[in-house]
Amino acid sequence: MGKFSNYADRDRVEAEAAYEQRDLPVTIYDFLSRTAERFPDRPAISFQLLSGPRDPATTLTWSELRQRVTETANLFRSLGVGPTDTVAYLLPNSIETPVILLAGATAGIVNPINPLLDATQIAGILRETNAKVLVTLRAFPKTDVAQKAAEAVAQAPSVTHVVEIDLNRHLRGLKRFIVPLIRPKVKAAHKAKVLAFEAAASGCNHVGLDFDDPKRDRVAAYFHTGGTTGTPKVAQHKYSGMIYNGWLGGTLLFDETDVLMCPLPMFHVFAAYPVLMSCIASGAHVVMPTPAGYRGDGVFDNFWKLIERWQATFLITVPTAIAALMQRPVNADVSSLKTAISGSAPLPIELYNRFKAATGVEIAEGYGLTEATCLVSCNPVDGLKKVGSVGIPLPHTHVRILNHSDNGQVHECAVDEVGEICVANPGVFPGSTYTEADKNHKLFAEDRYLRTGDLGRIDADGYLWITGRAKDLIIRGGHNIDPAEIEEGLLSHPAVAFVGAIGQPDSFAGELPCAYVELIGGAEVSVRELTEHAKTHIHERAAIPKHIEILPELPKTAVGKIFKPDLRKLAITRVYNEALEGTGATVGAVREDKKRGLVAYLTRGPGTDEAEVRSRLGQFTCPWDWQ
Repeated sequence: MGKFSNYADRDRVEAEAAYEQRDLPVTIYDFLSRTAERFPDRPAISFQLLSGPRDPATTLTWSELRQRVTETANLFRSLGVGPTDTVAYLLPNSIETPVILLAGATAGIVNPINPLLDATQIAGILRETNAKVLVTLRAFPKTDVAQKAAEAVAQAPSVTHVVEIDLNRHLRGLKRFIVPLIRPKVKAAHKAKVLAFEAAASGCNHVGLDFDDPKRDRVAAYFHTGGTTGTPKVAQHKYSGMIYNGWLGGTLLFDETDVLMCPLPMFHVFAAYPVLMSCIASGAHVVMPTPAGYRGDGVFDNFWKLIERWQATFLITVPTAIAALMQRPVNADVSSLKTAISGSAPLPIELYNRFKAATGVEIAEGYGLTEATCLVSCNPVDGLKKVGSVGIPLPHTHVRILNHSDNGQVHECAVDEVGEICVANPGVFPGSTYTEADKNHKLFAEDRYLRTGDLGRIDADGYLWITGRAKDLIIRGGHNIDPAEIEEGLLSHPAVAFVGAIGQPDSFAGELPCAYVELIGGAEVSVRELTEHAKTHIHERAAIPKHIEILPELPKTAVGKIFKPDLRKLAITRVYNEALEGTGATVGAVREDKKRGLVAYLTRGPGTDEAEVRSRLGQFTCPWDWQ
């Protein structure tokens, strides 16, 4: 493990060897095998079904993990999965989930699917990836995953086998006997053959692969993006990109003595690559508390005690989880923690400060995206963390800030000039990022740099700052919401002429969806009626706007397009004025700043309490200043 404290460390690591010249494994199975040979008896993965600090846990050592992956990959091959066939999984976190991920990528192409999607969206992804096998849960109390899987497979004729994992094996005592009595019934209208995972896998060879694992790079994973309209786009990941993400963690951050507490889902790139692959590269130990991670019963209440139980050295988190943790006392010994790594959404400075004061631990923010396999940049764990920035580009990652004009001209931005963040690294798959060829059109600058759709700037010290999103996505607690879905839902109301949906600042989720509406001339409708309409016409709960406002006219561009920056200014003014109530300060104006994006400028009233203003607005990510 090398030290990662500044740009010079990054450059030193990069200068050691060209990435292609490094002695790295080519396949995931080889990657895992090397670690199992180095640390056969060290713990690799632990899982708790329940969240109590003394509840039973299941642990696999590295040699046991390799055995489970070997027999599972052999099972998939026996079901007809070849290197270009897809094994999808629709699973919460469990000891089996990383086994399925690694075995699926060894036997074929693994396709993790978010179990929170509805059955129609799941079916759309299964059809897009042409999945042959779906691994999911056997029906279990308090979860509808098995039911959704059955509905989705009925709409996905390519699926020949459904392999079911029974979480009951992780229960102890009376509960284990009760589950079979109260297990929900699932109606299956599909023709796929259903197998029990434990019985089917344990009957396969666990000593070595029954098939050839050629030492060459190939597409080994399909991850869908976080979009919420129709079928999300599916990104293709190669072995090289998956291993690159692990190599970064093993080189810069972790060794075999580290323990990573990871309550993030294994269907998301953050957990699958920077966490799981880094553990494989380094021999570190990953702990998954409950199938639902941060959303699991009692996880937040028991969290600090779980850190103490497992002697966790790294906490993998997101801003919404940090906000929830800060509402609970640190009621355990968390001195084992070295740092917390946060991603998926911007981190408010107040939250950073509160976390550091409560735990003595700093948070290093990073940036990654599904389209680049994952990692792009990170604040140095051992060095200067610029809170609000996403740190410095990682070794062998090259970030450029570019502006593309409509006539195809590309302009390289100067220091602190805002443009589109474009990335080239071993995780980027030029020309073939998405499974659908037409989605890759105009996705690359100079045929090499992935256009992320995020707006940002690089400062004089080389730190990357994200200032907005070219794609206008609303990011609610790390969950991407396409504003088009909200707009279409509200436009279906006969009184509505125009809708502009944006993310309004929120101290907990970072952003919440909000909609501004212009009515058809002469039409009348109340906000309450529009809210009820939204609930029935926007099929995803997270996308239902938290605030709907009717304006006489929406701001529009010269060509009649709704001008969203003006709507964002309205939302920031309203939300900040609500937060400032009683402090004596109010928002005088919201203006665009070249470096910082939209900035709220405050005016002082009589007896303004400046400390209170700082405390309240520090919970938001949108910057502010005094007029």
